[in-house]
Amino acid sequence: MAFSEKRRKLFEKGEPWLYLMPFMVFALVFIIYPIINVFALSFMKNYNALRGSFDGLSFDNYAKVLADDKFRSALKNTFLYVLFVVPISTALAVILANLLNSKIKGIGIFQTAFFMPLVTSVTAVGLIWRFMYNQQYGVINFIISKFGIEKIGWLTDSKWSLTALVIFGIWNILPFTIILLISGLQNINELYYTAARVDGAHSVKIFFRITVPLLSPTIFLVSIINTISCFKVFSELYPLFNGKPGPYYNLYTVVYYIRYAMMEKRKYGYAAAAAVVLFFCVLLFTLLQILLQRRLKRRGMN
Repeated sequence: MAFSEKRRKLFEKGEPWLYLMPFMVFALVFIIYPIINVFALSFMKNYNALRGSFDGLSFDNYAKVLADDKFRSALKNTFLYVLFVVPISTALAVILANLLNSKIKGIGIFQTAFFMPLVTSVTAVGLIWRFMYNQQYGVINFIISKFGIEKIGWLTDSKWSLTALVIFGIWNILPFTIILLISGLQNINELYYTAARVDGAHSVKIFFRITVPLLSPTIFLVSIINTISCFKVFSELYPLFNGKPGPYYNLYTVVYYIRYAMMEKRKYGYAAAAAVVLFFCVLLFTLLQILLQRRLKRRGMN
């Protein structure tokens, strides 16, 4: 009897691990091992993928990658993309989510229209945007020409290529951002709005004094998720420029550079080093956002 009781307690302690085991095996094989392998590969000098050989461990890959003009241009373009897309898309999403959360007749049609891009292939949508950006027949140039503005070579002029990518990136990231913000809005107690209306507060004041402060945790969460996503920009770039990094190869991003180093140059050590640099850039930006959130939260409590 004592033995069976002991075995039952042992099973109860081990049961959660049995449920976690498939996920742990999956994480170990497909997440943890590749991360460790990339870090190790980034230090291997002259790594040969066919023979699995290398000439020793050093920082040579990092030195060459950081000295590469293409990689420095990729870092610059990626940072600019993040700095434009994340704040603009977040600000627009807060406004649109607030409107879409309104209880008015026919709001479901607008919600469906805004959420449609979320279930559409980025490549397919990118091809449509490529047609919209067409200098001669695109709808965007057709609209701006009605205001007396000359037609712009969005995808053929290097001055406008980053702008075209940023506009597409903002549009592409909006649906997911709006969904998260709407979920945050629905968790705000309606009593706050009722009390504000009783006190005679108008809608703009309610938005900035109640909605935005109470939604700030969700806004910061969205900012972190979007920052990580934008640093990995690639699928938005590829269809717009027919697989090239810009019209004159002027729009390399870090992920595109990783692909270039690995697939075209066959420099796996360079690609791994670039991936590690990207990892630390994302980590740094994420930590800065978390520290900023905590500081603002402490200031609000004081």
